[in-house]
Amino acid sequence: MRRGDWSDDSGLSLRAAIDALAPWFHNIDLNGVPTAPDHFLGNYPSDNFARFADAIPADLTGKSVLDIGCNAGFYAIEMKRRGAARVVGIDSDERYLAQARLAAGALGFGDIEFRRLDVYQVGALGERFDLVIFMGVLYHLRHPLLALDLIREHVAGDLMLFQTMQQGSDAIAEVPENHPFFLPGTFRKPDYFNDPGYPKMHFIERRYADDWTNWWAPNRAGSAAMLRAAGFAILANPDSEVFLCRAAPVPYADLGPAAVYPAKRRTPGEPGA
Repeated sequence: MRRGDWSDDSGLSLRAAIDALAPWFHNIDLNGVPTAPDHFLGNYPSDNFARFADAIPADLTGKSVLDIGCNAGFYAIEMKRRGAARVVGIDSDERYLAQARLAAGALGFGDIEFRRLDVYQVGALGERFDLVIFMGVLYHLRHPLLALDLIREHVAGDLMLFQTMQQGSDAIAEVPENHPFFLPGTFRKPDYFNDPGYPKMHFIERRYADDWTNWWAPNRAGSAAMLRAAGFAILANPDSEVFLCRAAPVPYADLGPAAVYPAKRRTPGEPGA
């Protein structure tokens, strides 16, 4: 299919094919035909992306990209426009994947690969990517830190563009590396846990904006702390909810797999060393 051409085995027009897959959460301009012209967030996610688009390389020639939770494929398509050699989009929702295939095909990017996988299954891809896009997914997950751990372990080869819904303060407080049970010389608990800038994860028990899958809303410090804990160094924070990261050493990885009480580090000559 040439860019700008459209054909459909069912004989549907492009507008009819788009409407058959409605509703769309991504409003994508398919050569003058918008997928969600009446989106409640306006021209989303294009206008949102414009705020931080310069944070990632404009030229991705020869690079590989993985878009986790790709929805209708907006970011996968944008990375292909930047010259990425290989783009893979994964999502757990087959309707979103059908939307993504339609949008990519209509724009002449039919070589983007879309697969039905969720973030907990990224190990099945069996490869690392130069850029991982993980946006608008974390707060929908029952196990958000596990998801970040799996991305770092299996697919993050270099950069990751991350976004999550946040609530609370945008401040980032200085916190100690080692937290004491009590303040020195007292039986008083440290009060910095009450600092608005302390890393926090707000748990949403029932629904948020009528969506029962909106489980979590970290504050900005909480997002940053989780990324570092999973082994991502933060390179930029171009928007309060958006972080550009690079794969880095995982903290305490030398102590073995995560555990409540990891094995004690022994010095040479110590019994059991």
